[in-house]
Amino acid sequence: MLKHATTLVLGCCLFGTVQAQNFSDYFTEKTLRLDYVFTGDASQQAIYLDELVQLPQWAGRRHHLDDLPLEGNGEITVRDKVSAQVIYRTSFSSLFQEWLGEDEAQHARRSFENTFLVPFPLKEVTVTVELRDAHRKVTTSLTHEVNPKDILIHNKGHEFITPHKYLLKSGEESECIDVAILAEGYTAQEMELFYQDAQRTCDALFDHEPFKRMKDKFNIVAVASESADSGVSIPRNGEWKQTAVSSHFDTFYSDRYLTTRSVKSIHNWLAGIPYEHIIILANTDTYGGGGIYNSYTLTTAHHAMFRPVVVHEFGHSFGGLADEYAYTDEPSPLYPYEVEPWERNITTLVNFDSKWKDLLPEGTAVPTPVVTDPAKTYTQVGVYEGAGYSNKGIYRPATACRMRDNEVPAFCPVCQRALEELIQFYTEK
Repeated sequence: MLKHATTLVLGCCLFGTVQAQNFSDYFTEKTLRLDYVFTGDASQQAIYLDELVQLPQWAGRRHHLDDLPLEGNGEITVRDKVSAQVIYRTSFSSLFQEWLGEDEAQHARRSFENTFLVPFPLKEVTVTVELRDAHRKVTTSLTHEVNPKDILIHNKGHEFITPHKYLLKSGEESECIDVAILAEGYTAQEMELFYQDAQRTCDALFDHEPFKRMKDKFNIVAVASESADSGVSIPRNGEWKQTAVSSHFDTFYSDRYLTTRSVKSIHNWLAGIPYEHIIILANTDTYGGGGIYNSYTLTTAHHAMFRPVVVHEFGHSFGGLADEYAYTDEPSPLYPYEVEPWERNITTLVNFDSKWKDLLPEGTAVPTPVVTDPAKTYTQVGVYEGAGYSNKGIYRPATACRMRDNEVPAFCPVCQRALEELIQFYTEK
């Protein structure tokens, strides 16, 4: 990795400009939790600051501070108030932005909670939050100041810390990627079952490359967030339960889409525990789940397809990977044909040079005929039409991949490279 003022390129992905700045010059070893409300409809959106929270440790990166790991659908930029220098950046996607593409957003206005973590500043800073649409245009933004001495910054993570157990401890939080596995729909009497399910999650994740060979880059902690009721809410069956983070199926009226809008409750359960990325296990055998980049993975723990699904959803929430399956000939509102997607594993060919062109075997046709040899479906790199929910105009790197099929045993080479480079970005100077 490069440490001085130069361009950092990982594979074909431009991460930005690295400044030779020291973490300790701008930040303490604590976390500033930023709680926002995203609100609006398809035609107009707004961002409001809800709460500022101080957490007792910082588990995130201490280098590449002013770079973005991926572009995402939104960005947070922290600047020193006096000099206006960018001292930290990160990116994300949100359930709110996904909802904006739903028919309901054409005639209804809704609000969604969103929470983000940045290192706690030593001095006054300005924080800018931007949301972008599918054409990469900023649709709304908010800039506000943060004074680290503000007495109304809520100090959490001291009085009560949720019971937890480390399943993998490879090093200090300053050296590793810290993943918290959170219980949802497990009562106090079911916590041993939760710890078993969390271990199965850990085993499933590290059964896949590149996580397997980079296991020493991760810490995994299982957090026993207790629910009053066992199971999770299934609205289509009239089932509403009192659970730790109020998750439910039927998000956007899609049967298998399992999410929660109670994002602050997720982070309140985790206060006092070092974490960067979140996996939520739902105590149910109903099929479903969801993964939102730099927000959370949420998936059912007792369905027969649990192992491949939790890895797939973590590919979304951690890796920022796109779905490679398709089910319509219509263009997807999320991926206009004239725009190159920011996700590393799909392309519209608008800027294919920035994707996996360098991995194509010489003479590969574009588009590439579908591979029928089962031994090569997820290993032979090409440009296969059908991805990002559309059968036309959007392309994927392999015939099959963990981001396309539950039955496939691995990520394709392009997804593996994207994940490996992201792990390196977070953990290597």
